[in-house]
Formats: sequence, C-alpha cells, structure tokens
Amino acid sequence: IGGGGGGGSSIGESPRRWLNLQEYQSKKLMQDSGVTVQRFFVADNPTEARDAAKRLNAKEIVLKAQILAGGRGKGVFDSGLKGGVHLTTDPAVVGELASKMLGYNLTTKQTPKDGVKVKTVMVAEALDISRETYFAILMDRACNGPVMVGSPQGGMDIEEVAARTPELIFKEAIDIFEGVRDDQALRMAANLGFKGPLERQAADQIKKLYDLFLKVDATQVEVNPLGETPQGQVVCFDAKINFDDNAEFRQKAVFAMDDTAESDPIETEAAKYDLKYIGLDGNIACFVNGAGLAMATCDIIDLHGGKPANFLDLGGGVKENQVYAAFKLLTADPKVEAILVNIFGGIVNCAIIANGITKACRELELKVPLVEHITPILKSVHRLPVTE
Repeated sequence: IGGGGGGGSSIGESPRRWLNLQEYQSKKLMQDSGVTVQRFFVADNPTEARDAAKRLNAKEIVLKAQILAGGRGKGVFDSGLKGGVHLTTDPAVVGELASKMLGYNLTTKQTPKDGVKVKTVMVAEALDISRETYFAILMDRACNGPVMVGSPQGGMDIEEVAARTPELIFKEAIDIFEGVRDDQALRMAANLGFKGPLERQAADQIKKLYDLFLKVDATQVEVNPLGETPQGQVVCFDAKINFDDNAEFRQKAVFAMDDTAESDPIETEAAKYDLKYIGLDGNIACFVNGAGLAMATCDIIDLHGGKPANFLDLGGGVKENQVYAAFKLLTADPKVEAILVNIFGGIVNCAIIANGITKACRELELKVPLVEHITPILKSVHRLPVTE
C-alpha cells in the first residue's frame, strides 16, 4: 500500500514532491475508516517482531520489510537473507527473520544499487484468498467528479484486463452531494462477483472506502486485490492511495507521515522550496522553467553527446529566493561540471531569474562554467503581435 500525488507544474502552480507512505501507514488509515484489512503490528527490533507474532495468535504469519520500493518479495538483503516477504507459522522464526532484515539494506529492482536500509517490519496475519477482484475510486474529468471502477478480474494489471476483456470493467459515477448510494454499492458488489451475504459485505466495504476517499482528500483509492477469503470475509489486501497536495493545509496528520528517508537528499531539500528536482547520472546541471522545456533540454544535451545531471523545473511563479536555492542545490552536487540555464520568459519575470543568478554567482563563488539562454517575451503598449 503506497501513496502518491502531485504532477507537473504550470503557471501559478507550485510543483510538489509526491507523498510517500509505508504500507502499514496506509493500512492504518484504512483500518481507521472501518475498511477490513489483515490484523497487523509494526516492529523495529526482532524481539518486538516475535512478540507481535505471538499476540496475533494466527495460523500463519506474514513478515514484510517496510520500504517504499516495489519488488520486496524477490529482493536480497546484505545480511544474506533472500526475500523481503516471508510466511511462517512459528513466532520464533519471525524474530529470527526480523534480525536479518532490520538494520540491513534490501535491494530490489526498484531500489538504488546499494539498496535501502530497513528500519521497520510489519507482522501481519496471513489470509488465504479464494477470489480476487479489482476496485477503485478516482477523480474523472469526464464525469466532473469521483467515479467507482471495478472488475471481477483482480490481482493483475487492470489496463491488461481493460484491453483484453473491456466488458469486465464496470464504472459508476458518484454524485458528490449524495455520495455512494446503497443501490450503486450493491450493483458494483454484484458486478465484482460477490454473492449471497458477501454482496452486502462488499457493498459496505465500498461505502467505507468512499468515506476514506473523502476523509483524507484522496484523488485515488485503488484496491487490488479486494479479495474474498474461504472463511467468507471481504478483505482489502493491497491498495494504493493518492492524495491531493492542495489539501495539505487540512491534512496535516497525513502529510506528517511522509517518509523522506528513502528519497534523494537533494530532492527532499528541493521540495522545501517548491522546486521539482530529479537527480540524474550526468555532469551538466539543468536550470529550466516548465516541465516540457526541462525534458527537451535534457534531451538536447543527450543528443549532442552530453549527459544531464538533473531534471529541474522552476515552475511559473518562481521567486528570487527559489532561484538562489536552486543554484545552491546544483552546485552542491559533486558530479556537476557545468550549468545550463534555459529560461522561457513567457511564464516568468526574467528580472527575477537574472537577480537570483547574479546573487548566487556572487555569494556561492561559482567554480563551474555557466551557460545562460533566457528568452524574454516583449509586448508593446499597443498590443501588437508578440515578438522576441
């Protein structure tokens, strides 16, 4: 279970870094809204993990390393342990496994080559799944509001299902004033293939997921799979929650859970100044406004045999202190051997950029070559066609 949000930047919009939540944090949000999830505990040392397994008193226990990257099950620890997800029936084994996870780096296909240090593990009740379905609530421009999307084919890529069997994708628009009506929830539950008492149980879970969607200002709550157990339970086994960054001011508790430990320190620092920064492997730093221009700048450097050191989008409403902060971040990267400035004046005041750059050059004692390309937009007082 993870979280995300944000996107590109446009005029007057500040770029944001995606909100990252660990699996157990998202599960707790769901649990607090009455959504059925597996029973679980969190531990940060082997003894706690073993005791948590005993408290669960479950037939089978699943131990999961908590990192943000995917592919944990096939990952490898530098302790020699293989796999970040393990099943066992013995609480003592949970403690032993946790001792080879906690404090060690786990490397998966999605982590840096040295892996990510595991500081927390989740100890959960393992449940069998007799059937898997897909369910999501998301914002849809075509409907001007939230919609429910579901399929009886869960546990796989929903885009694949839509391409192969589009008749198995069901969609219901939600009236923002009425919310999810009983008849809608029951119809969706039936379309997902739940029968008998499970149909009502699934409908209740759907309504609770919509309550969560509203409560945390989500833009998407995707449950895959929403599963059925042999014991007749409807359980949310895995989910992805995306949050609306514009609601941060009233979702302080949620955004306070943001885990930046696995993020690039420069990216984290950039986010403090509302700068969209992504570190790359090259040696030519890019200082650009507008996501499209930033990507094109990276491409043109590559086309001519160079390698960009970063993607940096200043956005449209940039201030002088942000320009200074951006230069400070770029010059702090030891890989950087030159800086290319490429600014389009149509969405930013070029004087702000120029003042920020000259201040940075003076105060930071710039030691690498700086190449500037700033295109101002000039308009005459008679509103003649725009000229450069």
